[in-house]
Amino acid sequence: MGIRLREGWQVYSSAQDADGRCVCTVVAPQQNLCSRDAKSRQLRQLWEKIQNMSQSIEVLNLRTQRDFQYIMKMESQIKGLRSKLRQMESNRRVLLTKNFQELKGKIDELQPLMPVLEQYKTDAKLISQFQEEIRQLSVVLMGIQEEMGAYDYEELQQRVISLEGRLRNCMSRLTCGKLMKITGPNTIKTSGTRFGAWMTDPQASTKNNKVWYMDSYTNNKIVREYKSMSDFIAGVESRTYSLPFHWAGTNHVVYNGSLYYNKYQSNIVVRYSFESGRVVTQRALESAGFHNVYPYTWGGFSDIDLMADELGLWAVYATNQNAGNIVISQLEPHTLQVLASWNTEYSKRNAGESFMICGTLYITNSHLTGAKVYYSYSTKTSTYEYTDIPIHNQYFHMSMLDYNARDRALYGWNNGHQVLFNVTLFHVIKSNDDS
Repeated sequence: MGIRLREGWQVYSSAQDADGRCVCTVVAPQQNLCSRDAKSRQLRQLWEKIQNMSQSIEVLNLRTQRDFQYIMKMESQIKGLRSKLRQMESNRRVLLTKNFQELKGKIDELQPLMPVLEQYKTDAKLISQFQEEIRQLSVVLMGIQEEMGAYDYEELQQRVISLEGRLRNCMSRLTCGKLMKITGPNTIKTSGTRFGAWMTDPQASTKNNKVWYMDSYTNNKIVREYKSMSDFIAGVESRTYSLPFHWAGTNHVVYNGSLYYNKYQSNIVVRYSFESGRVVTQRALESAGFHNVYPYTWGGFSDIDLMADELGLWAVYATNQNAGNIVISQLEPHTLQVLASWNTEYSKRNAGESFMICGTLYITNSHLTGAKVYYSYSTKTSTYEYTDIPIHNQYFHMSMLDYNARDRALYGWNNGHQVLFNVTLFHVIKSNDDS
């Protein structure tokens, strides 16, 4: 079933039955769509001015209608007097009378009033035309308001809060699914170098919307924190962290309050706690290549890719034992011990950025303009398949692409642009009776 979305709205996730029929689609506005938009304010102010002008014109029209009728009557009388005067002038006997001379004098005094009366009539017509134009403009503005959905801001805010609650409730009933479509990107910000990473915590509560920002793929150990997405866009930092070790690559992840990253020039995974401000765990990934031995196609010391999905924390890397092909390992978040590993037959050096969704690894050729997801490996079935899911590489070079299970979105660093992609998954909806 096709779904028509308003401009600026996006599909967060969709559910289908076994026959491929759409059962439920979750849609929501962009994060900045419901802010007090300047154009909406200008439209509202213009609409209020038009209403005030319309009321003023109406009052002016009522006040002048009676005067206008009186002036029209006066004009008719003056023209009648002039006609009688011409008749009287033709009678020489009457010309000598005193009364006639007085009447002629009054007519002469009123004569300059005629152009004034003509101008008044013209102004009255203009008022009438202006009134009609105001009416037509009001109709146009009303149509624009309806098209833009120009609600009162407070009313709109309450509607958004209500819809967000319904959205979370609906999304909570969506089980793990298979990737079907990627849309976007939405450009959130343009900053930093060509390479970097930015992320939110998929394990955080809905009230915690902190953003972390890590510029460059090496020679840096400063993590910038922002309290919200709006602060991130505005560049308002809330805190910075200086890590004890430089990082390698751009494939870091924040998970349950900790930052996981690859220590520079090593195959060591570091867990750094934001709460304590120190490293709480570090462990080497046995046999994992590092320092551009098995990077993604674009290089940048992207040998070890740390990521998280609905099922937990993962590491994607390559080993000599697996002939440089990708190895997927699930990690225990606190100890960083490897819980299980899967050896694929796909070369790490031939892969672009990759990400995990519901235990399935999706590999892209994101370094290319015509990017797509073309390979997936399921850890549930230990099988792979070739896919063809386009992904718009808007700025021509993707150096970071990670899935966030809470937002059901892909965070990307696209040639110095921080972007978000929406994903559509094939889901099975849990009923309230399911455990």
